[in-house]
Parts: sequence; structure tokens; C-alpha cells
Amino acid sequence: MGLSSVAPVFSRVSHARGAAVSVGLLVVTAAAAVGAPARADTPARVTLDEAVARALDRNPTVTVALAEIDRADALLRQARAAWFPSLIGVGSYTRLDSDRHNGGTVIAYENQVVANLQLTVPLIAPVAWANGWHAADNRHIAEVSAIDVRRQLAVATARAYLAVVAQHRVITADENARNTAQAHYDYAHTRFAGGVGRSIDEVRAEEELRTNEVAVEGAYSALVHAKEALGVLINADGPVDTVDSVTLGQPRSLEAALDDARTQRTDLKALQARLAAGERTVKDDWVYYAPILSAVGEPFYQHGVIPQTAGWQASLILTLPLYDGGLRTGIARERDALVVESRANLDLALRQAQSDVRAAFDGMVHADKALVAARAAADLARRALDLANIAYKAGATSNLEVIDASRESLAADTAAAQSEDLARQSRLDLLAASGRFP
Repeated sequence: MGLSSVAPVFSRVSHARGAAVSVGLLVVTAAAAVGAPARADTPARVTLDEAVARALDRNPTVTVALAEIDRADALLRQARAAWFPSLIGVGSYTRLDSDRHNGGTVIAYENQVVANLQLTVPLIAPVAWANGWHAADNRHIAEVSAIDVRRQLAVATARAYLAVVAQHRVITADENARNTAQAHYDYAHTRFAGGVGRSIDEVRAEEELRTNEVAVEGAYSALVHAKEALGVLINADGPVDTVDSVTLGQPRSLEAALDDARTQRTDLKALQARLAAGERTVKDDWVYYAPILSAVGEPFYQHGVIPQTAGWQASLILTLPLYDGGLRTGIARERDALVVESRANLDLALRQAQSDVRAAFDGMVHADKALVAARAAADLARRALDLANIAYKAGATSNLEVIDASRESLAADTAAAQSEDLARQSRLDLLAASGRFP
């Protein structure tokens, strides 16, 4: 099915000073990749659950998946049509230049009309039956694949949502650094204007302020792109913003997550359905060797021919395939190869799913530890900045120490924002890998 070709791509939302957040997206749009003019209206705010629900309800990929189910259902109806009787009507009119005579007797009139109905009833039709069974299997595959497309879309939406949340956190860190730089510049400027400060202190403070202003504007630009990407995923008419809090499901133990991956992952279910369908086609090879029996009934009417008559005839037609030049052998070999491929793909996907769960679980553990350390580092960096400001105002140091402390505080706050995003993304990875999201 064409849905399986829908694969996630990656969009990067970058902080102007290097803080990057990777987002797996199912769709790529120009609005999310290229800067757009600023909008005057305020973007709508949605929760994570609302964003996922809207994406599953509105995104065109879901529409395509549902259309694939309808298509598979139509193909099933076509295949099963061969199970039922068929009725064909045939009529013809022939005009001769004149009557045909033989020794004064008319043997064919110049106007001839022939009409008949042919009713064919398949009594034994193994090939038609098998085609119907296989079409039903394909419809089931389309249904399972559509569910997996919804899962991929939900995960992509959640990643885009978390990217917006993380970018807000980065903006907060940049704005705090800018505000600190503004206060430092105001103090240095006041001292210099009052004749008790140095010009170099004022210049350094202003340079740090302008640098932080650049970072703030870059962060807001990245936020615009992240909002636009989220809006595209939920099929909104413009950018979409997030709420302040995000709640993800509580991860289970590693053993439980591994069990869930084997039983809950929709991509594995789709591969299992493909393997089962392939195995059925192999078992159904016998239908190409079985006889076909049909009953044919034909009422007819003839006018203008000799003799002119109306009537009916009925017959049983038995078809026994004896030699086909190797067609059936080729079909069997092709189906065997497809089963081997399906089984290998399923085995690989199972191993990959187990690996995804283990990696996501370990990543979550390390991300949580890193978050604790990053928050502690951010707190210490802010304390160091406060101490540097106190020492500078007391005349114990130059403002170089203040600027260095400010930069280190910004870096620590940015690292904390990245760590928070990594912790959330790690939980999402584990939930998705175990088949428990959405």
C-alpha cells in the first residue's frame, strides 16, 4: 500500500547561538522551512492532546489512508464479483441489399434481427474464490496500515509540539540574559555619565546587550518556524502555539515496554498482516490446478433468417487446466519469494523495535539525570552572576567578570532548556517505541 512510503523527515529549529532542537516531521512545507511575514494576530493555543486529535482528524495523510481503505474495499468487491452469476445481452441487426433466393425460395431476408441473453453461473470457480480471499487480506492490510499512519502522524505532531515548547524555554533564557545585560549596561552608562566609571566598561556592556538582542530575535524567528510546522501538521490556517505545561504518559518498566512493543506496535501488526496474506497466497496455489465448472443458459430470438425461431439452450462447461507453459510454477515461485521477504522484514522490524525500546529507555534514564545536573548548573551560574554583579558594583572586579558570568549563565540556562526538551523527547521516544502513543 502506498501509505507505507510516507516516512518522517527532519526539521531543525535552531537557537541563534547554537541551541538546536530536532523535530521528526511527516510533512515538509515551504511555510515551515522559509521565513514568512509576521502575522498580526495571535496564534491559537492548543494542548498536546488537542494538537494530536486535530492532526488525526484533519491532516491529509489520514484522508489518504482512509481513501486507501475505500480503494481496497472496492478491489474486494471487484474480486468477489466473479463469484456471482453474470447476465449478458447481445443483439444484432443486419441489412442486405435484397432478399436472397434459391430456386424461388427465400433463404435470407434483407432485414435480419438476432437477439439472445447469456446467463453464466460459476459453480466451481477456485481462482475467483482465491482472488476474493486475497482481496479481503489486502483490505485488512490497508486498515492496519492506516492505523500505523495515524501513529506516525501523532508522533510527528507531538515532536513538533515539544519543539515549540522547547523554543519558548530558549526564548525565556535569551530574554533573561538580555534583561541582565540591559541592567548591567544601564549601571555602567550611569557610572560613566557620572564621571566615576570607565568608557570601556560601558562599551563592553553595550556590546553584550546587542549580542543578546540578536540572540533573542533569532530565537523568535526559530519559534515562528516551529509554530508554522505545528500548524501544518494539524492542518490549521496559520501558526499554532502551545500551552505552558506538557503531560506525557508515565513510562513503564523496560520489560513491560518490550512486551508492549511486540503486541502494540502498529507497524509490526501491518508487517504481520502482510506475512499472513503472503502465506495464504502460497497455500492457495492449488486453485490454478483445479477444474472450473460453469453453467450457461441462453434464450435467443432470430428474425429474418432461415429458419425464423425463438428458443433457449443450456450447457455445462468444464475447464481443466492441463498445461500453461510454466505460468503456475512462476506464480508459485514469486509468492514463495514474497513470503520469504515478508518474514525477513518482520524479523528485522521486531529486532529494531526491541532495540528502539532499549535505547529509548536508557536515553530517558540518562536524560533525566542530565536534566537534574543542568538545572543545578543553571542555578549555580545565576548565583555566580549575582556575585559577579555585587563584586563589580563594590569595585572589586572589572565588568569582564560580569560579562563572562552572564554568558555562562545564558549557556547554562540554554543547556537546561535543551535538557528539558531531551527529557520530554526521550519519554515520547519510549512511548512511541513501545506502541503506547498515542
